[in-house]
Amino acid sequence: MVELFTQSAPVFIAVVFAFALVVGSFLNVVIYRLPIMMERQWREQCDELGNTPPMQEMPKDRFDLIVPRSRCPSCGHMIKAWQNIPVISYLILGGKCANCRESISARYPLVEMLTAILAAIGAWRFGVGWESVMVIIMTFALVAISVIDADTQLIPDSIVLPLMWTGLLMSLFHPMAGGDTLFIAPKDAIVGAAAGYLSLWSVYQLFKLVTGKEGMGYGDFKLLAALGAWLGWQQLPVIILMSAVVGAIVGIGMMVFKSHERSVPIPFGPYLAGAGWITMLWGDAIMKTYLDLMI
Repeated sequence: MVELFTQSAPVFIAVVFAFALVVGSFLNVVIYRLPIMMERQWREQCDELGNTPPMQEMPKDRFDLIVPRSRCPSCGHMIKAWQNIPVISYLILGGKCANCRESISARYPLVEMLTAILAAIGAWRFGVGWESVMVIIMTFALVAISVIDADTQLIPDSIVLPLMWTGLLMSLFHPMAGGDTLFIAPKDAIVGAAAGYLSLWSVYQLFKLVTGKEGMGYGDFKLLAALGAWLGWQQLPVIILMSAVVGAIVGIGMMVFKSHERSVPIPFGPYLAGAGWITMLWGDAIMKTYLDLMI
């Protein structure tokens, strides 16, 4: 199988695309359920929240990424296997529940397609090898983090912390890597994780000192730490600059064209994730182009 993939790049990319479609369907489950699981866990652990109403009704029975089976959010109809085929089922059903005919959010197939397209691009960029495996894993994690943060302004530790530790452990294989590779030296990974966290933490503390308000959440610090562990401290300026510029443009655009109130926070995680993904694939080229323009 590996020999077939090595000899035929289109076959390898097609298999990655199909696999990522299936994973994208699972990511929709993660995106919906993980914030609910987090809130339920917080309520079980924090007596202070006992008298406050939950953001939504908490499930009383077992509720995790496996149980219960997927159901229609409108009527509770259990989704059958043929109704859960990524993208295809959505098109066959016309974007409606098979039971109550209520509209199904187009975000579900969009998340599936986005996951598949990004994973396929990563496979095309690095070819058959461990680099592609790591890019695909990172892609899955960043898609889930981005959508969850956009929905809830939360970046789950259960995703971002394993991502950071994976990046640090990957650096142990640096001596066996060469050429165009994701494997960086342990020193670069460790400094990258520390610098990523402390850079945004410092901005947060300075902003809070000046304004008395919190400008971002701790999840953003951890996400940049994870990106630093994967890509090294050298890539952090590119990630920070790219995410800040895009975030500022989008934020200003939302306030101008959508009457977005300044008091309503805008999640920064999706911009960090997008900048990190682009840097992971083309960071060296971006840095070289920037330096050539500056010289």
